[in-house]
Amino acid sequence: MGMLMSYMGGTGIGMASQAMSFVTGTLYDRFIEKQIRDFESFHAAILDIFSAINMALPGKHYDAPARKEIEEFYDTWNKSKTDKRELFTNFVKEKVNLSKADESMMITGIVAPPVAMVAKKTGQSLPQLSVIKSIPDVAFVPTATVLALIAVKLTKRMSFKNLPS
Repeated sequence: MGMLMSYMGGTGIGMASQAMSFVTGTLYDRFIEKQIRDFESFHAAILDIFSAINMALPGKHYDAPARKEIEEFYDTWNKSKTDKRELFTNFVKEKVNLSKADESMMITGIVAPPVAMVAKKTGQSLPQLSVIKSIPDVAFVPTATVLALIAVKLTKRMSFKNLPS
């Protein structure tokens, strides 16, 4: 991308803003296609847009704004007599935040597979856990990893009830 900008003789800043305007314009068109009669349909449309963004873009994901922020924007958007597309574009530019990676989930995802293998090898030597020998590694390791990730997620939700996750 840098080479393209250098050949064009620019820094790419104008192109990035044009791309952002194109994306927000496309999102607004999709947003307007929905029948918005009340706040609940407005909220559902906003969440649908963020879901579409996250499904379409590989890698990084974006967090949807809080319900309170959407309510405030709905009041502003609903009362506005000016260009609603401009309001929507500014809202998306201000409120769209890159989703932050959860460190505990990442560490668990990295540590769980080797721990599962060690646990399986150790469990095979115990006569009470002789059934573990019949489970193939291909099934045991991913299952143990997913269960560990679920346990971490549930533990975080129970300990931080007021924080969204």
